[in-house]
Amino acid sequence: MKEAKTVLATRAHKSVYRDGDTAVKVFDKNFPKADVLNEALNQARIEETGLPVPKIHAVTVTPDGNWCIVYDYVEGKTLEQLMAEHPEKLKEYMRDFVALQMEVHSKQEPKLNKLKDKWDGKIAASRQLNATTRYELRTRLASMPKHTKVLHGDFNPSNIIVDPEGGYHILDWSHATQGNAAADAATTYLLFALKDQELADLYMDTYCEMSDTAKQYVQRWLPVTAASRLGKGIPEEKDLLERWLDVVEYE
Repeated sequence: MKEAKTVLATRAHKSVYRDGDTAVKVFDKNFPKADVLNEALNQARIEETGLPVPKIHAVTVTPDGNWCIVYDYVEGKTLEQLMAEHPEKLKEYMRDFVALQMEVHSKQEPKLNKLKDKWDGKIAASRQLNATTRYELRTRLASMPKHTKVLHGDFNPSNIIVDPEGGYHILDWSHATQGNAAADAATTYLLFALKDQELADLYMDTYCEMSDTAKQYVQRWLPVTAASRLGKGIPEEKDLLERWLDVVEYE
């Protein structure tokens, strides 16, 4: 593999480079091999659903010993960039964003991990929550309706590339699971709210209108969504997430 030169994105424990017609996601040396392989497997399974995602070409190791995944390179800007550059089109972009998320939720892939199992394990293992809160959150999670829809798990505008022809492409399926669409919507709402509450409210209103979903139904997922994210240990998110842990707040 040629040495990748152009940096496309840098995130915790990974960087993405352009290498000709491909994008190469390179993971830190201490990043678990199992997580790299699971991300590649998720992506391969999502490809089979027909959703607009970059195709995987290889899972390999760099000369320095870092695991990496090689995808198609998609030319364009992120939807996050376009929203910032064209605020007059924000509502239009948000409707496109929600329509794309609903397309994701229209698919099924029974080999994906189950979201409820993943979140239950995270909450059970959390030592940032006391035993009573863990019990209440796990009880709520167990009582929520079981669905088998494809969920992205990190669906936000920075993970959407809009190509020069206006086509949308969904990136980063490392958190993909199957489960209830409202749980995925609650995650997206939380991701917006951590940056911009007005955008979060616009998203919630748009999603509930377009999907014909009661806002209260999405809100019931917020405490368990917040609890699952709290385990990431991001200091600037801690206060907001802890405020959303009250399991009776949205009754």
